[in-house]
Amino acid sequence: MDAINLPTAAPPPSADTIISADTQRFSTQAEPKMLVKSPGSYDPNTQSNYLIFYPLHNTVSIEIDFDKKRFHGDVTTEFECRQQGTCDEILLDTRDVEVQGVEIVTGPALKGWGLGEEAKKGNYGKQLKISLSKAVDYQERVVVKIQFSTTEKSAALQWLSPEQTTNGKFPYVFSQCEPTYCRTIFPCADTPAAKSTFTFSIRSPLPVLCSGLQTTVGQYDAKTQSLLYGYEQKVPIPSYLFALASGDIAGTRIGPRSWVWGAAEELVTLKAELDGEVEKFISIAEKITDSEYAWGTYNVLILPPSFPFGGMENPVFTYATPSIISGDKENIDVIAHELAHSWSGNLVTNATFQDFWLNEGWTTYLERRIGAAIHGEKFFDFSSIIGWKSLEESVKEYGADHEFTKLVPNLIEQDPDDAFSTVPYDKGFTFLRKLDKTVGREKWDKFIPHYFKTFKGKSLTSKQFKETLLAFFEHDTEAYTALTQKIDWDKEYYTPGLPDKPEFDTSMVDVCYELAKKWRDKELLGFNPSLKDLDGWTANQKVVFLDRLVSYDALPKSDVDLMGDVYGFTKSGNMEVVFRFYGVALKAKHEEYYAPAAKWVQGIGRMKYCRPTYRSLATCDRELAVKTFKEREMWYHPLCRAMVRKDLGLDSE
Repeated sequence: MDAINLPTAAPPPSADTIISADTQRFSTQAEPKMLVKSPGSYDPNTQSNYLIFYPLHNTVSIEIDFDKKRFHGDVTTEFECRQQGTCDEILLDTRDVEVQGVEIVTGPALKGWGLGEEAKKGNYGKQLKISLSKAVDYQERVVVKIQFSTTEKSAALQWLSPEQTTNGKFPYVFSQCEPTYCRTIFPCADTPAAKSTFTFSIRSPLPVLCSGLQTTVGQYDAKTQSLLYGYEQKVPIPSYLFALASGDIAGTRIGPRSWVWGAAEELVTLKAELDGEVEKFISIAEKITDSEYAWGTYNVLILPPSFPFGGMENPVFTYATPSIISGDKENIDVIAHELAHSWSGNLVTNATFQDFWLNEGWTTYLERRIGAAIHGEKFFDFSSIIGWKSLEESVKEYGADHEFTKLVPNLIEQDPDDAFSTVPYDKGFTFLRKLDKTVGREKWDKFIPHYFKTFKGKSLTSKQFKETLLAFFEHDTEAYTALTQKIDWDKEYYTPGLPDKPEFDTSMVDVCYELAKKWRDKELLGFNPSLKDLDGWTANQKVVFLDRLVSYDALPKSDVDLMGDVYGFTKSGNMEVVFRFYGVALKAKHEEYYAPAAKWVQGIGRMKYCRPTYRSLATCDRELAVKTFKEREMWYHPLCRAMVRKDLGLDSE
C-alpha cells in the first residue's frame, strides 16, 4: 500500500506538476463592474466593504501553538478598488480574534485603524476599519498586512486532546469556517461573494493539510520542533473554504488522482472502503457538467469523530466524518456529495447565504445523478425519497410558516448558522428536479454545462440563476413558456413550508413500506419476522424502513427488542441504521435503550445524528439527556455544542 507519513515525505504531486493551464485562468476574477452592478449581490451577513475593496489574494502565515490552543500569524491581502472615488477605507470582518497590528505594504500611507463595537445582532463580531491617507483610483491595488492571534473563543477551531483523537497519541486541530467563521481566525471579507486565491505558510510540530496543493515541506525549527508547510490555492475560493488541519495524519492513494488521509493505524481500513470509488464519482461529475475537475487531486481527510458534519467540501482536501466508514461501502455517497461541491459551491458559489440552496441544492442534485449513474435510474428517486423525509422533518421542526423554511430566506441580522438545516439541500434539490422535469432531461442536461461554465469562478444570486436559465431557453419557445408559465418563481423562492411533493418512483421503497406495515400491524397479521425479510436490501433501504416506522405510532417495547435481535440492528456498524433504530426505541419510550443511546451519542459529533438523538432522549428522560451532554460538552465541536445547548434549552437556564 502506497501510504505516506508526513513530515518525512511529501503528499501528492506539487502544485507545479498538477495545476493545469485551464486552472490557471482562474487567477483573473470577473470584471469589476459586473460584480458591483450585479443586482442583489450585497451580502447582509458581512461588515466588510468587499464591493468597494475586493480581496484578490491572501498570503496567510500561521504558527500553531498546541499548548495555548492558539494560532499566531499574519495575513497579507491584496485588494482592488472597484468603485471610483470611494476607495479610502477598507472594512473587514473580525470576531473573537486579536488584531495586533496593521501596515500598508503597497498603496497610500496608513491613516489609522481600529475595531468597531460588537454587532448587536447576527453574531457578526467587530468591524475592522483601516483608513488610508488618500483614496486610490479605480482598479488600483492596495496590499495590507495584518498581525493576529486567535483566541479560545474562535468558533472556527476545534482543539482536540490526544484522548479525543482516533489513536490517542497526539493533539489535533482542525478548522471549520462555513458559514461565517473565517473571521474568527483572521480579519477578512467573510462573504461567499468575494473569492480569493491563497498562499499558505503554516508552522506546526505535527503534519499539516490545507485547502490547496502542497508546494513545500521544510525549514525545521529546533526550538519549537516544528516544520514549515507550504500550500497554494490558485483557484479563487470564498473565505468559508479556508481550511487547515494538523495532527497525527498519514495518507494513501485510492485512485489515479485521489488520496485518503487519517490516522496511520486506520489507513488499511480507509483504503478498503474508498479504494477505486472516488475516481468513478469524479468521472461521472465531469461528464454531467462537461468540464474537468479543476482542483488537481481530490483528497479525503477522515477526521476524528467529533467532526460535526458528514463532510465539508474544502477544496483539494474534503473533510469527512468517520461515520462514512461502515465496512459495507453503503455510506460513501457522502463523498459523492462533497466531490460534487468541486463544481457547485466551490467553483460556482452562492453570493450570500440567503442563496445557499444554489450551493447545497445543486450539489444534492449532482450527488443523486452520480448515484443514479452508478446504481441505476431508480436510485435517483430512492435517494430523493429519503431526502424528502428529511425535508419534512426540518419543516416540522421549524414550523411550516418559519422564515428558515423558505428556499431564499431573509437572513438580515441573522446568524446564517441558525438557518442551517436540510431545507436548502432538499428544497433546493426538489426545485431543480422540478425544473429538470419542466423542460425535459435532454434539454436540462444541456443547460447544466452552460450554468457551470457561465459562473465558473464566480458567485451568483437566486435572481441571477433565474435570469440565466430563462436566457438560455429564450429561443426555445416550448421550454421558455413552461419556465415562465408553469413555474411560479416567487412562490418557489419565498413561500415557507414544504413545496409541492414530486411524484416519486417508489419501487425501491415499496418493499420497505410493506415490511414497516407488517410490523405496525404485527399482531393483527400474525407476522413472524426473520432475517430473510431483509434479503438483498441495501443499508439505505433499512434506513427507509426505520424512517417509516418512526412515522407510525410507537411500537410495543417487546417488538423493539425483537426487531433489534432478529435484524441485528443493535450490532450494526452502520451509523445511519443505528441512529434510526435508536429513534424507534426512544419513540417507544423503551427505558432499556436510554443508557445505550446516551453512551452512543457521547461518541458522535456529527450533528445529523447527535442533535436528534439528544432531542429524543430529552423527551424520554431530560435529566439523563442534560447529564449526558454536560459530561461530554467540551468534546463536541463548538458549532455542535452551541446547537445542542439550544436544542436542550440550556441557554435559557
